Amino acid sequence: MKKNDPGYWFGKNVLITGINGFIGGNLTKILVEKGANVFGLIRNAKHDTFLFYEKLNEKITLIDGDITDKDLLARIISEEQIQSVYHLAAQVEVGVGLANPYVTFETNIKGTYALLEAIRQCPQTVRSVIVASSDKAYGSYPPSKMPYKEDYPLRPEYPYDVSKACADLIAQCYTNEVYQLPIVVTRFCNIFGPGQLNFSALFPDSIRACLGHGTFIPRGNGQQIRDFIFVGDVVDLYLRIGEALAKNPAAVRGQIYNAGTNSPRSVREILETIFKLSGQAGAFKSILALMKGKKTVGEIDCQYMDYEKVERDFGWSPRHSFEEGVTATIEWFKGYLKHKYEPRNHRNSSLSQRKRKH
Repeated sequence: MKKNDPGYWFGKNVLITGINGFIGGNLTKILVEKGANVFGLIRNAKHDTFLFYEKLNEKITLIDGDITDKDLLARIISEEQIQSVYHLAAQVEVGVGLANPYVTFETNIKGTYALLEAIRQCPQTVRSVIVASSDKAYGSYPPSKMPYKEDYPLRPEYPYDVSKACADLIAQCYTNEVYQLPIVVTRFCNIFGPGQLNFSALFPDSIRACLGHGTFIPRGNGQQIRDFIFVGDVVDLYLRIGEALAKNPAAVRGQIYNAGTNSPRSVREILETIFKLSGQAGAFKSILALMKGKKTVGEIDCQYMDYEKVERDFGWSPRHSFEEGVTATIEWFKGYLKHKYEPRNHRNSSLSQRKRKH
Protein backbone atom coordinates (compact mmCIF):
# COMPACT_ATOMS: atom_id res chain seq x y z
CA MET A 1 0.00 0.00 0.00
CA LYS A 2 1.30 3.45 -0.89
CA LYS A 3 2.04 5.94 1.85
CA ASN A 4 -1.10 7.88 2.89
CA ASP A 5 -3.24 5.43 0.87
CA PRO A 6 -6.30 4.81 3.07
CA GLY A 7 -6.84 1.39 1.51
CA TYR A 8 -9.69 -0.19 -0.39
CA TRP A 9 -12.15 -0.40 2.51
CA PHE A 10 -12.03 3.26 3.53
CA GLY A 11 -15.50 4.77 3.09
CA LYS A 12 -17.06 1.54 1.76
CA ASN A 13 -20.59 0.66 2.92
CA VAL A 14 -20.51 -2.89 4.25
CA LEU A 15 -23.43 -5.01 5.46
CA ILE A 16 -22.68 -7.89 7.82
CA THR A 17 -25.35 -10.40 8.73
CA GLY A 18 -24.58 -12.25 11.93
CA ILE A 19 -22.64 -9.20 13.08
CA ASN A 20 -23.28 -9.95 16.75
CA GLY A 21 -21.55 -13.30 16.42
CA PHE A 22 -17.95 -14.12 17.09
CA ILE A 23 -16.64 -13.86 13.52
CA GLY A 24 -18.89 -10.94 12.61
CA GLY A 25 -17.59 -8.96 15.57
CA ASN A 26 -13.94 -9.59 14.68
CA LEU A 27 -14.58 -8.66 11.04
CA THR A 28 -16.34 -5.49 12.17
CA LYS A 29 -13.40 -4.47 14.35
CA ILE A 30 -10.94 -4.55 11.44
CA LEU A 31 -13.35 -2.89 8.98
CA VAL A 32 -13.94 -0.04 11.43
CA GLU A 33 -10.17 0.35 11.84
CA LYS A 34 -9.90 0.58 8.05
CA GLY A 35 -12.52 3.33 7.87
CA ALA A 36 -15.46 1.38 6.45
CA ASN A 37 -19.08 2.29 7.18
CA VAL A 38 -20.41 -0.90 8.75
CA PHE A 39 -24.08 -1.84 8.94
CA GLY A 40 -25.19 -4.89 10.86
CA LEU A 41 -28.41 -6.86 10.97
CA ILE A 42 -29.17 -7.88 14.54
CA ARG A 43 -32.11 -10.00 15.63
CA ASN A 44 -31.85 -9.46 19.37
CA ALA A 45 -29.82 -6.98 21.33
CA LYS A 46 -27.76 -9.55 23.19
CA HIS A 47 -25.02 -7.49 24.82
CA ASP A 48 -22.79 -10.25 26.14
CA THR A 49 -20.93 -10.47 22.83
CA PHE A 50 -17.59 -9.43 21.35
CA LEU A 51 -19.32 -6.60 19.47
CA PHE A 52 -20.64 -4.95 22.63
CA TYR A 53 -17.75 -5.91 24.92
CA GLU A 54 -15.33 -4.15 22.55
CA LYS A 55 -17.81 -1.22 22.22
CA LEU A 56 -17.91 -1.63 18.45
CA ASN A 57 -21.67 -1.10 18.55
CA GLU A 58 -20.95 2.59 19.19
CA LYS A 59 -19.03 2.91 15.91
CA ILE A 60 -21.43 1.23 13.50
CA THR A 61 -25.11 1.17 12.49
CA LEU A 62 -27.16 -1.71 13.88
CA ILE A 63 -30.53 -2.55 12.37
CA ASP A 64 -33.09 -4.72 14.16
CA GLY A 65 -34.51 -7.45 11.99
CA ASP A 66 -34.59 -11.07 10.93
CA ILE A 67 -32.39 -12.58 8.24
CA THR A 68 -35.49 -14.11 6.59
CA ASP A 69 -37.13 -10.68 6.08
CA LYS A 70 -36.44 -10.11 2.38
CA ASP A 71 -38.19 -6.72 2.19
CA LEU A 72 -36.19 -5.35 5.10
CA LEU A 73 -32.96 -6.60 3.57
CA ALA A 74 -33.79 -4.99 0.22
CA ARG A 75 -34.55 -1.71 1.95
CA ILE A 76 -31.22 -1.76 3.83
CA ILE A 77 -29.24 -2.51 0.68
CA SER A 78 -31.02 0.18 -1.31
CA GLU A 79 -31.22 2.97 1.28
CA GLU A 80 -27.70 2.49 2.65
CA GLN A 81 -26.14 1.97 -0.79
CA ILE A 82 -24.43 -1.21 0.38
CA GLN A 83 -21.33 -2.12 -1.63
CA SER A 84 -20.14 -5.30 0.09
CA VAL A 85 -22.08 -7.98 1.95
CA TYR A 86 -20.73 -10.61 4.34
CA HIS A 87 -23.39 -13.22 5.02
CA LEU A 88 -22.34 -14.80 8.30
CA ALA A 89 -25.74 -15.17 9.98
CA ALA A 90 -26.49 -18.80 10.80
CA GLN A 91 -27.64 -21.22 13.44
CA VAL A 92 -24.21 -22.72 14.00
CA GLU A 93 -24.59 -25.31 16.76
CA VAL A 94 -24.57 -28.91 15.58
CA GLY A 95 -26.49 -30.02 18.70
CA VAL A 96 -29.24 -27.46 18.14
CA GLY A 97 -29.50 -28.64 14.54
CA LEU A 98 -30.07 -32.20 15.71
CA ALA A 99 -32.68 -31.13 18.27
CA ASN A 100 -34.43 -28.54 16.12
CA PRO A 101 -33.79 -28.99 12.39
CA TYR A 102 -36.69 -26.71 11.43
CA VAL A 103 -35.17 -23.61 13.03
CA THR A 104 -31.79 -24.50 11.56
CA PHE A 105 -33.25 -24.84 8.06
CA GLU A 106 -35.27 -21.60 8.36
CA THR A 107 -32.27 -19.54 9.44
CA ASN A 108 -29.55 -21.09 7.31
CA ILE A 109 -31.45 -21.85 4.10
CA LYS A 110 -34.33 -19.36 3.95
CA GLY A 111 -32.08 -16.67 5.40
CA THR A 112 -29.65 -17.16 2.54
CA TYR A 113 -32.13 -17.02 -0.33
CA ALA A 114 -33.97 -14.09 1.26
CA LEU A 115 -30.73 -12.11 1.34
CA LEU A 116 -29.62 -13.04 -2.16
CA GLU A 117 -33.03 -12.28 -3.61
CA ALA A 118 -32.92 -8.86 -1.92
CA ILE A 119 -29.51 -8.26 -3.51
CA ARG A 120 -30.82 -9.39 -6.89
CA GLN A 121 -33.57 -6.77 -6.63
CA CYS A 122 -31.08 -4.02 -5.74
CA PRO A 123 -27.96 -4.79 -7.77
CA GLN A 124 -26.92 -1.21 -8.50
CA THR A 125 -24.38 -0.77 -5.70
CA VAL A 126 -23.43 -4.27 -4.50
CA ARG A 127 -19.98 -5.24 -5.75
CA SER A 128 -19.15 -8.25 -3.59
CA VAL A 129 -21.06 -10.86 -1.60
CA ILE A 130 -19.30 -13.41 0.58
CA VAL A 131 -21.46 -16.33 1.70
CA ALA A 132 -20.01 -18.29 4.61
CA SER A 133 -20.58 -21.99 4.10
CA SER A 134 -18.70 -24.60 6.15
CA ASP A 135 -16.45 -27.63 5.93
CA LYS A 136 -19.46 -29.50 7.35
CA ALA A 137 -21.21 -29.06 3.97
CA TYR A 138 -18.95 -31.75 2.49
CA GLY A 139 -20.25 -34.39 4.86
CA SER A 140 -18.15 -37.36 5.85
CA TYR A 141 -15.17 -38.47 3.75
CA PRO A 142 -12.56 -41.04 4.80
CA PRO A 143 -9.24 -39.77 6.22
CA SER A 144 -7.54 -40.86 2.98
CA LYS A 145 -9.56 -38.17 1.16
CA MET A 146 -8.50 -35.37 3.48
CA PRO A 147 -7.97 -32.49 3.16
CA TYR A 148 -11.27 -31.52 1.56
CA LYS A 149 -10.96 -30.11 -1.95
CA GLU A 150 -13.26 -27.49 -3.45
CA ASP A 151 -14.47 -29.85 -6.17
CA TYR A 152 -15.57 -32.62 -3.80
CA PRO A 153 -19.31 -33.42 -4.10
CA LEU A 154 -21.37 -32.22 -1.13
CA ARG A 155 -22.89 -35.15 0.73
CA PRO A 156 -24.01 -33.96 4.16
CA GLU A 157 -26.12 -36.10 6.48
CA TYR A 158 -26.98 -34.16 9.65
CA PRO A 159 -29.30 -31.09 9.81
CA TYR A 160 -26.66 -28.39 10.31
CA ASP A 161 -24.44 -29.86 7.61
CA VAL A 162 -27.39 -30.16 5.20
CA SER A 163 -28.46 -26.57 5.87
CA LYS A 164 -25.01 -25.22 5.02
CA ALA A 165 -24.80 -27.33 1.85
CA CYS A 166 -28.22 -26.09 0.70
CA ALA A 167 -27.29 -22.46 1.32
CA ASP A 168 -24.01 -23.06 -0.49
CA LEU A 169 -25.77 -24.40 -3.61
CA ILE A 170 -28.35 -21.61 -3.56
CA ALA A 171 -25.54 -19.05 -3.49
CA GLN A 172 -23.86 -20.72 -6.46
CA CYS A 173 -27.17 -20.64 -8.36
CA TYR A 174 -27.25 -16.84 -8.11
CA THR A 175 -23.84 -16.59 -9.78
CA ASN A 176 -24.91 -18.31 -13.03
CA GLU A 177 -25.21 -16.61 -16.42
CA VAL A 178 -28.83 -15.58 -15.68
CA TYR A 179 -28.22 -13.63 -12.46
CA GLN A 180 -24.44 -13.07 -12.42
CA LEU A 181 -24.37 -11.82 -8.84
CA PRO A 182 -20.82 -11.19 -7.54
CA ILE A 183 -20.81 -14.01 -4.99
CA VAL A 184 -18.03 -16.14 -3.54
CA VAL A 185 -18.71 -19.10 -1.23
CA THR A 186 -16.24 -19.83 1.55
CA ARG A 187 -15.86 -23.18 3.31
CA PHE A 188 -13.56 -22.75 6.26
CA CYS A 189 -12.51 -25.17 8.95
CA ASN A 190 -13.29 -24.56 12.63
CA ILE A 191 -12.51 -21.00 13.71
CA PHE A 192 -11.34 -19.94 17.18
CA GLY A 193 -10.16 -16.77 18.85
CA PRO A 194 -11.11 -13.78 21.02
CA GLY A 195 -14.84 -13.22 21.39
CA GLN A 196 -16.03 -16.79 20.83
CA LEU A 197 -18.63 -16.77 23.58
CA ASN A 198 -20.58 -19.88 22.65
CA PHE A 199 -19.54 -21.88 25.69
CA SER A 200 -20.74 -25.14 24.19
CA ALA A 201 -17.77 -24.83 21.80
CA LEU A 202 -14.44 -26.48 22.57
CA PHE A 203 -12.19 -23.43 22.98
CA PRO A 204 -14.29 -21.11 25.16
CA ASP A 205 -15.55 -24.00 27.30
CA SER A 206 -12.09 -25.39 28.05
CA ILE A 207 -10.43 -21.98 28.47
CA ARG A 208 -13.12 -20.86 30.91
CA ALA A 209 -12.46 -23.99 32.97
CA CYS A 210 -8.69 -23.48 32.85
CA LEU A 211 -9.11 -19.93 34.13
CA GLY A 212 -11.15 -21.13 37.09
CA HIS A 213 -14.66 -20.18 36.03
CA GLY A 214 -16.22 -23.55 35.27
CA THR A 215 -15.73 -27.28 34.80
CA PHE A 216 -14.89 -28.77 31.43
CA ILE A 217 -16.79 -31.97 30.58
CA PRO A 218 -15.56 -33.60 27.34
CA ARG A 219 -18.25 -34.83 24.94
CA GLY A 220 -16.19 -37.58 23.32
CA ASN A 221 -13.02 -39.62 23.58
CA GLY A 222 -10.83 -36.91 22.05
CA GLN A 223 -9.90 -38.95 18.99
CA GLN A 224 -11.81 -36.85 16.45
CA ILE A 225 -9.53 -35.03 14.00
CA ARG A 226 -10.16 -31.34 13.43
CA ASP A 227 -8.51 -28.29 11.87
CA PHE A 228 -8.71 -24.97 13.74
CA ILE A 229 -7.82 -21.59 12.29
CA PHE A 230 -7.34 -18.32 14.18
CA VAL A 231 -10.04 -15.71 13.62
CA GLY A 232 -7.52 -12.98 12.77
CA ASP A 233 -6.36 -15.00 9.78
CA VAL A 234 -9.97 -15.57 8.70
CA VAL A 235 -10.74 -11.84 8.78
CA ASP A 236 -7.65 -11.13 6.70
CA LEU A 237 -8.80 -13.64 4.08
CA TYR A 238 -12.37 -12.34 4.07
CA LEU A 239 -11.13 -8.84 3.30
CA ARG A 240 -8.82 -10.05 0.54
CA ILE A 241 -11.63 -12.00 -1.13
CA GLY A 242 -14.08 -9.11 -0.82
CA GLU A 243 -11.67 -6.64 -2.40
CA ALA A 244 -10.65 -8.99 -5.23
CA LEU A 245 -14.28 -9.82 -6.03
CA ALA A 246 -15.26 -6.16 -6.17
CA LYS A 247 -12.33 -5.21 -8.39
CA ASN A 248 -12.51 -8.15 -10.82
CA PRO A 249 -15.83 -9.99 -10.46
CA ALA A 250 -15.47 -11.93 -13.70
CA ALA A 251 -12.35 -13.66 -12.38
CA VAL A 252 -13.69 -14.55 -8.95
CA ARG A 253 -17.49 -14.74 -9.15
CA GLY A 254 -18.93 -18.17 -8.40
CA GLN A 255 -15.70 -19.54 -6.94
CA ILE A 256 -15.56 -21.82 -3.91
CA TYR A 257 -12.71 -21.28 -1.47
CA ASN A 258 -11.63 -23.62 1.28
CA ALA A 259 -9.37 -22.42 4.04
CA GLY A 260 -7.66 -24.24 6.84
CA THR A 261 -4.17 -24.77 8.16
CA ASN A 262 -3.51 -28.25 6.72
CA SER A 263 -2.30 -29.13 10.23
CA PRO A 264 -5.01 -31.39 11.65
CA ARG A 265 -5.04 -32.22 15.35
CA SER A 266 -7.04 -34.55 17.51
CA VAL A 267 -9.40 -32.96 20.01
CA ARG A 268 -7.20 -34.48 22.70
CA GLU A 269 -4.11 -32.69 21.34
CA ILE A 270 -6.02 -29.41 21.14
CA LEU A 271 -7.16 -29.66 24.75
CA GLU A 272 -3.67 -30.61 25.91
CA THR A 273 -2.30 -27.44 24.27
CA ILE A 274 -5.01 -25.24 25.80
CA PHE A 275 -4.44 -26.64 29.30
CA LYS A 276 -0.65 -26.36 28.95
CA LEU A 277 -0.66 -22.76 27.70
CA SER A 278 -3.17 -21.84 30.43
CA GLY A 279 -0.77 -23.14 33.07
CA GLN A 280 -3.03 -26.09 33.88
CA ALA A 281 -1.06 -28.97 32.38
CA GLY A 282 -1.51 -31.04 35.54
CA ALA A 283 -5.30 -30.76 35.40
CA PHE A 284 -5.35 -32.28 31.92
CA LYS A 285 -4.89 -35.75 33.40
CA SER A 286 -8.38 -35.65 34.86
CA ILE A 287 -9.77 -34.65 31.45
CA LEU A 288 -8.11 -37.69 29.87
CA ALA A 289 -9.82 -39.91 32.43
CA LEU A 290 -13.21 -38.37 31.63
CA MET A 291 -12.71 -38.98 27.89
CA LYS A 292 -12.38 -42.74 28.19
CA GLY A 293 -15.26 -44.62 26.59
CA LYS A 294 -17.17 -41.50 25.51
CA LYS A 295 -18.72 -41.29 22.05
CA THR A 296 -20.19 -38.34 20.18
CA VAL A 297 -23.40 -38.49 18.12
CA GLY A 298 -24.09 -36.59 14.91
CA GLU A 299 -20.53 -35.39 14.35
CA ILE A 300 -18.00 -36.30 11.65
CA ASP A 301 -14.84 -38.14 12.77
CA CYS A 302 -12.21 -36.51 10.56
CA GLN A 303 -12.24 -33.08 8.90
CA TYR A 304 -9.50 -30.75 7.83
CA MET A 305 -8.63 -28.26 5.11
CA ASP A 306 -5.66 -26.88 3.23
CA TYR A 307 -5.21 -23.40 1.74
CA GLU A 308 -3.77 -24.22 -1.67
CA LYS A 309 -6.38 -22.36 -3.76
CA VAL A 310 -6.58 -19.19 -1.64
CA GLU A 311 -2.80 -19.00 -1.51
CA ARG A 312 -2.69 -19.22 -5.31
CA ASP A 313 -5.46 -16.65 -5.91
CA PHE A 314 -4.92 -14.20 -3.04
CA GLY A 315 -1.41 -14.87 -1.73
CA TRP A 316 -2.93 -15.83 1.62
CA SER A 317 -1.63 -18.23 4.22
CA PRO A 318 -2.22 -18.35 7.99
CA ARG A 319 -0.02 -15.83 9.77
CA HIS A 320 -0.56 -17.21 13.27
CA SER A 321 0.72 -20.54 14.48
CA PHE A 322 -1.75 -22.65 16.44
CA GLU A 323 0.09 -21.91 19.68
CA GLU A 324 0.14 -18.16 18.97
CA GLY A 325 -3.58 -18.19 18.33
CA VAL A 326 -4.31 -20.15 21.49
CA THR A 327 -2.15 -17.80 23.59
CA ALA A 328 -3.89 -14.69 22.17
CA THR A 329 -7.28 -16.27 22.83
CA ILE A 330 -6.43 -17.14 26.43
CA GLU A 331 -5.20 -13.59 27.07
CA TRP A 332 -8.43 -12.10 25.70
CA PHE A 333 -10.53 -14.42 27.87
CA LYS A 334 -8.58 -13.45 30.98
CA GLY A 335 -9.80 -9.88 30.58
CA TYR A 336 -13.31 -10.83 29.53
CA LEU A 337 -13.89 -13.37 32.32
CA LYS A 338 -12.49 -11.03 34.94
CA HIS A 339 -14.96 -8.40 33.74
CA LYS A 340 -17.84 -10.90 33.63
CA TYR A 341 -17.27 -12.62 36.96
CA GLU A 342 -15.86 -9.75 39.01
CA PRO A 343 -18.08 -9.52 42.10
CA ARG A 344 -20.80 -6.91 41.67
CA ASN A 345 -20.25 -5.51 45.15
CA HIS A 346 -16.59 -4.84 44.25
CA ARG A 347 -17.64 -3.03 41.07
CA ASN A 348 -20.26 -1.04 42.97
CA SER A 349 -17.72 -0.18 45.65
CA SER A 350 -15.25 1.06 43.03
CA LEU A 351 -18.00 3.10 41.38
CA SER A 352 -18.96 4.68 44.72
CA GLN A 353 -15.35 5.62 45.36
CA ARG A 354 -15.08 7.25 41.94
CA LYS A 355 -18.26 9.20 42.55
CA ARG A 356 -17.00 10.43 45.93
CA LYS A 357 -13.71 11.56 44.38
CA HIS A 358 -15.61 13.75 41.89
